Amino acid sequence: MIVRRAGVADVAVLAELRGIDGDQLGAYADWVAAHAETHLPFVAEVDGYVVGAAWLLVAERVPGNGSPDRWYGDIQSVMVREEYRNRGIGAALMAAILAEARTRGLLHVTVHSGRRAVDFYLRNGFSQHRQLLFWEPAAS
Repeated sequence: MIVRRAGVADVAVLAELRGIDGDQLGAYADWVAAHAETHLPFVAEVDGYVVGAAWLLVAERVPGNGSPDRWYGDIQSVMVREEYRNRGIGAALMAAILAEARTRGLLHVTVHSGRRAVDFYLRNGFSQHRQLLFWEPAAS
């Protein structure tokens, strides 16, 4: 297995993993290109076949007293093809993303997980944080 940063040549497979079909591919490719500095895709390959992907959003917080650079990360859109799950591919994607976070000196990395994946993130070094609060607009 190889885990690497994805590039322009990977847009079609990234779209496929997200369930984005052909008529939306152009808009998706444009979005990926427009967000290349802030949304970093990683892919996992087995024998040249992309079997999973995950994204690292890199964003900047408002400067604080004595701390002008306050960058953080957020993991998004993690997906491993069903037939390749439970083989360490997700963990390898997380290792690559967290290595990137360390290299960039990010303050922290967050993830908004579905219930089924919470244990996966806990096994990969994340912890639950009681101060993280969530707001959603009321349904209309």
